[in-house]
Amino acid sequence: MEQRPGPALLADARRGRGDEIRIVGFAGSLRAASLNRGLLRAAIELAPADCVIEPFDLRGVPLYDEDLRHAGPPEAVQELKSRIAAADGLLICTPEYNNSFSPVTKNAIDWISRPPAESPLRELPVGIMGASDGHFGTARAQAALRVVLAATGANVMSKPLFLVWRGHEHADEQGNLVDADQRQRLEQYMAALVDWIRRVRVATATEGANR
Repeated sequence: MEQRPGPALLADARRGRGDEIRIVGFAGSLRAASLNRGLLRAAIELAPADCVIEPFDLRGVPLYDEDLRHAGPPEAVQELKSRIAAADGLLICTPEYNNSFSPVTKNAIDWISRPPAESPLRELPVGIMGASDGHFGTARAQAALRVVLAATGANVMSKPLFLVWRGHEHADEQGNLVDADQRQRLEQYMAALVDWIRRVRVATATEGANR
């Protein structure tokens, strides 16, 4: 039987880490040259000096299967959940498919969030960003993803938003974000995300102390 810490223990661990902010990041695309995998790489490069982003590749995460979960989650799922449980926040880079986010992203969230009472997503600060070749970026995908994350109890940053439209014009052939203006926007977004995670962590610690 898998042993998982409850939300209170996770909050205590996050509060006790000190000044460094640790974020787990994943892209909701499996394509090697994906714009969103490139966006995650850029976020790692442009994050503040006191922030470490640990990328997680979702290629090894199988389709959600309740039988598999009860038998003992696959190794990739256990690693993903453990890393998120130990982190201060989560960063999701999502593409937009048919006006919504990708099935790869939804599959990961379903694994992470079950069972709900032991989910590391509860009260966890989450940032969302995304890139697409369309004229609206990933605005609809991000809106749909917020609804799902709200159901998990995650604490999603509302503003600022970060999305890249006509992404092929801002990236190279490997999907790397190379446009200087977009990279500057991303650097500002990452600074805002880290600041917000710190504020959430202080608020959580205060709330815990007053219980």
